[in-house]
Amino acid sequence: MEVHQLQILRELGDLGSVRAVAEAMFVTPSAVSQQLALLQRGVDVPLTRKEGRTLVLTDAGRILANAGAAVIASMADARAAIGNYQNDADAPVTLAGFHSVGQSLFAPLLARLKEAGGPQPLFSDEDVAQHDFPALASRYDLVLAHRMDHTPPWPEHQVVVLPLAHEPLDIAVPVGHRLAGRTAVEPADLVGERWVVSREGYSPADILAAVAAVSGGAPQIIHRINDYATVATLVSTGNVLGVIPRYTAGASVGHGVVLLPLEGIANRRRIDLLARPESMRRASVRRVAEALRATMADRATG
Repeated sequence: MEVHQLQILRELGDLGSVRAVAEAMFVTPSAVSQQLALLQRGVDVPLTRKEGRTLVLTDAGRILANAGAAVIASMADARAAIGNYQNDADAPVTLAGFHSVGQSLFAPLLARLKEAGGPQPLFSDEDVAQHDFPALASRYDLVLAHRMDHTPPWPEHQVVVLPLAHEPLDIAVPVGHRLAGRTAVEPADLVGERWVVSREGYSPADILAAVAAVSGGAPQIIHRINDYATVATLVSTGNVLGVIPRYTAGASVGHGVVLLPLEGIANRRRIDLLARPESMRRASVRRVAEALRATMADRATG
């Protein structure tokens, strides 16, 4: 039995005729009769009987109609509870981010939200390969994700995508390196260099693979490190070069490292906010998403 069928049965008991029920519910009398017939198929005892030309409830029908009224009231309470939950602009919001974006955005985002009076974000770090980001939306309200321009787009049938930034990845060289005084570098300038780079499936490794493809020189990868602060420290020793995102990790570069723009290949990654459609119906989630947009804009222009 369906809730709307119980509603029709209840209205029949209160209003006394199929025509009156149809008028009250803005449907045809035949639609009312059809739904009553469908409800009757699932019950072993008669729910209605004819009195002359009028259809009325039996004792069993009245019992079910009263029980249906309780169900309808409970459903109304449930809808109200969901409505309150979705409209609560201060409800906590779970947010996952990869390491570099967490280091650069979590603290200023928290300060921005505190100044605005909420809501409370609940942070987690999730540094996964690009194709694994959409699945995180099942565990978190919002997911900060990144992908290179040439990689497949996010599955928009699965997640809502809110673009935040189009971030260049720069070449990190030690102070005193032969390239340190340049304003930019190209793939041919990097042939023969030794590297510290991320694991496969992450943006820096993709950039270095593109550099190798264009220059024709196989890179000498010495270290596989995903943490950009560690990458910068290793670059500062003078033994390796690295690949570091400009907006989200540039602050981790110390005085011994120079970041150089890379020209001649596509070297930008998209930083996007992913969420399931039902999560974006919540007012507090939308507030955090807007605050994230403003915080990332500050980073990109600062």
